[in-house]
Amino acid sequence: MLVDGGISADLTQARTAATEAEAAGYDGVWSAETSHDPFLPLLLAAEATERLELGTGIAVAFARNPMTVAQTANDLQQASGGRFLLGLGSQIKPHITKRFSMEWSHPAPRMREFILAMRAIWASWNERTKLDFRGEFYTHTLMTPFFDPGPNPHGPPKVFLAAVGEKMTEVAGEVADGMLVHGFTTESYLREVTLPAIERGMAKGDRDRGTFQLSLPAFVVMGTNDEEMEASATGTRRQIAFYGSTPAYQGVLAHHGWADVGTEMNVLSKQGKWAEMGDLVTDEMLRTFAVVGTPDEVGPELRSRYGDVIDRLSFYAPYKTDPERWSAIIADLRA
Repeated sequence: MLVDGGISADLTQARTAATEAEAAGYDGVWSAETSHDPFLPLLLAAEATERLELGTGIAVAFARNPMTVAQTANDLQQASGGRFLLGLGSQIKPHITKRFSMEWSHPAPRMREFILAMRAIWASWNERTKLDFRGEFYTHTLMTPFFDPGPNPHGPPKVFLAAVGEKMTEVAGEVADGMLVHGFTTESYLREVTLPAIERGMAKGDRDRGTFQLSLPAFVVMGTNDEEMEASATGTRRQIAFYGSTPAYQGVLAHHGWADVGTEMNVLSKQGKWAEMGDLVTDEMLRTFAVVGTPDEVGPELRSRYGDVIDRLSFYAPYKTDPERWSAIIADLRA
């Protein structure tokens, strides 16, 4: 199992964060698209590291188009010496239409076509094939020498797709190189819903599980005393509730019979009652979504839950804690 970390979106800290992650033993780092661009920190990280894989977790696909993403990803793949991982996600309709002022329709078929279009663009550069991609959502038929960067010595980057619902998960299995499992998942949902959907997608694409990586940011509630445990539990409850309030993610709650809780969370979110939302996450829900324990207990529990299905693991901890504790858990996961 590979163990990944995160990287600061602050460009003044990206180099330091990357070198510290490499020194701490992480295999890769992921850069999120929240209030900053997800690609720029990874260019700085590429210059400052030697072996660390560098991924976007995620870049919003539908805020862009296949050509712009293909070009940026190609540049980062070359700058990093082949260490770039392109993680894409769809976001949800209000953000695409109201924040980015972009078109939203049929997210799973559109994402499938987005990835296939990028692959056609990369093939035109790397394999010197004629660019002639014609789809329902995207059309790319023009590539002249002036705009052609030529073959990338490291080939195209691996593409990871973030998914929660079954349709998008099937797309990941069919056309991506890996899947970014949403942190808002559970072991039961992963095994009973996600994995079968991936297998259905792979069957469509005539693909093999051995070439596909599953990456999970696992919720962890960790502490060495009651005060630390309470603080980490509170932060994690609120993050779980934040995701649970989103209708697109409520299938996970419904899987466990908690659909009514998701509806209540959604109502509170519209009222701006973020702290109250966290109170709806019971101890049972918390332990279902998160690994809860002391630093010595976290590693074995993560291995027990996910060791046979997850290829890349990172720690989702929405609270402050000692970085040294994560280093010890990395060593434990590899023991």
